[in-house]
This record gives sequence, C-alpha cells and structure tokens, in this order.
Amino acid sequence: MPVRLLRLLLISAVSAVVPLAQAQLLTHRDLSYAMAKTIAETAIDSCAAKGYAVSAVVVDRAGEVIVAMRADNAGPHTMENARRKAYTALSFRTSTAAYAKRYADNNPVVHQQVTLPNVIAIPGGLPVKLGDEVIAGVGVSGSPGVDEPCVQAGLDKVADQLK
Repeated sequence: MPVRLLRLLLISAVSAVVPLAQAQLLTHRDLSYAMAKTIAETAIDSCAAKGYAVSAVVVDRAGEVIVAMRADNAGPHTMENARRKAYTALSFRTSTAAYAKRYADNNPVVHQQVTLPNVIAIPGGLPVKLGDEVIAGVGVSGSPGVDEPCVQAGLDKVADQLK
C-alpha cells in the first residue's frame, strides 16, 4: 500500500507541474499610437528645422506600420525608404547606419539579408527600446546624412515614457 500511495503522490505532483509549464502566456509592452505619432512628428519637425522635407514611419514589434507621415514637399520615394529603414532597424535590433556599415564592409550575412523583402542598408532607422527589449522601429528618409539624428530627436521626445 505505501508503494501505491507514493506512486499516486508522484503522479499527482508531475501532473500539477506539466500544465503550469504549458499554460504560460507571453507578456510584453507595445508602443502606443500616441507615442508613435509623437516620435514621427518630432522627427519630421527636426528635419524641417534643418531644411529637409522628410517622411517618417514607425513600425510595431511585428514590423507592421503604426504611423506613416510625409511632410509637405517630401519626395515620393521617402515614404517607402522610411518604412524599410524602420523595419530593418526593428528586425536586426540596430541602427541602419551600423547595418549599412556592415553591408559596406562586405559582411556576407548582411549581403544575403538585404535580399529579403523590406530590408534596406541605408542610414536613417533606429530601433525603439524599452530597456533591452526592442519594441518597435523608426525610419526617416529625405535628409541625406541627417535622417538618423531626426529619428533620435523623436525618440528623445518620448524617452521618459520608455523606461
């Protein structure tokens, strides 16, 4: 009888633990529309102050567009470039300037990755981080050499909310 009781207790203990391991949900925080809008508007305003008409795009953690804005007189190509920069920054969790440098340095992995849809090796995109977690990406296009500082201005505007 004690052996049966011991087996029953062991089976009960294992049965109680297995469902707990399988029933866990993932939890995460996402960038809100309001924050995405603030980032994009601030980036566009920052570039406008430097004399550039740009587009700004913010994508969520899945690479889907939250906000896409095009300033008056921004070139027609800038919207697509900004979206791809945001997607690339999110996907590879780094600035697109760093990614473009790896491409220029003939990194064979990057040369393969740029053949994927939506990936681009041009500076102007930054990941949005909440601590060490990348929760979104932002891209700006239309101000050669100034895109990334404009994105950073947008991120700085909401930095206190990303802690």
